[in-house]
Amino acid sequence: MKNTFLKTLFLGIFALLLNCNSTSAQIKKERGNIIIDSLYIQEVQDKKEPLKILHAEPLYIDLIRDLGARKGEKEWNFGVGIADNNTHDEYLALVEYEWAPINRLGFEVELPFTIYPSGQNTNTPQSKLNGLKLATQYSFFVSEKYKTSMAIGYIHEFELTPFSNYRNGKLFTGNIYSPFFVAAKRWGSNFHTLLYTGPVFQQHLHLNTMDTFWQINSNFHYMIPGTRNFIGVEFNKEVKTNDFDMTIRPQMRVEITKQLLIGIVTGIPISRENERFSSFLRLIYEPKH
Repeated sequence: MKNTFLKTLFLGIFALLLNCNSTSAQIKKERGNIIIDSLYIQEVQDKKEPLKILHAEPLYIDLIRDLGARKGEKEWNFGVGIADNNTHDEYLALVEYEWAPINRLGFEVELPFTIYPSGQNTNTPQSKLNGLKLATQYSFFVSEKYKTSMAIGYIHEFELTPFSNYRNGKLFTGNIYSPFFVAAKRWGSNFHTLLYTGPVFQQHLHLNTMDTFWQINSNFHYMIPGTRNFIGVEFNKEVKTNDFDMTIRPQMRVEITKQLLIGIVTGIPISRENERFSSFLRLIYEPKH
């Protein structure tokens, strides 16, 4: 069943990519002698102040809000995924809401779930709401000349116990503290790069211990001219003491309607210590503002 799911996902990605390529150059808008390669760039940047530069946002480790966010922007995200681990299957789900109360400042609330089908083996973890994630991000540098934006942010997650332990009255198992830095640059009209990095401190309340590691997520995307669609790849890296893990995540985003987009991600770990292939789908809804 897992192989069938992954094959179907790959075929869907291939079909959508063919459709994007066949229509990518059909829409180009002219102003005098200037050709706008991407209508989306025009929509984002040809508005009144404050200045905002278009950047392609990664789909797996997504940002709290767009870099250079404008007051009133908001977005809902719904995600589902599956991971083929060595000893068990893992299903992921998330609900996420992000908004910008003032210019360049974004907030986010996320509920991430992990579901483990019963009957796999005795070592299978228990299903749970992983935690309550609260986050903020501030864009402190936005440059039209260099087509570059930078931001700092912070994520705090209250980790929760599995559903089966709720009756014991002990809901919280720890805290995760994640300050981060983001830098993004657009090269020309269609090529995008982004770096997301910072330390992660994981506190275990019942053990009174703290684990620390670094996350370094680098991204490269190509936005299809005249559309909001893109293809790209994330390199999600974790650096721990005497350990290094990286997962390569090819991905694409496709516009369904003006306010609805879908993102498709495949995960390929460079080392199969614990996890093999995975896939993730993100539904993005942007209400009018």
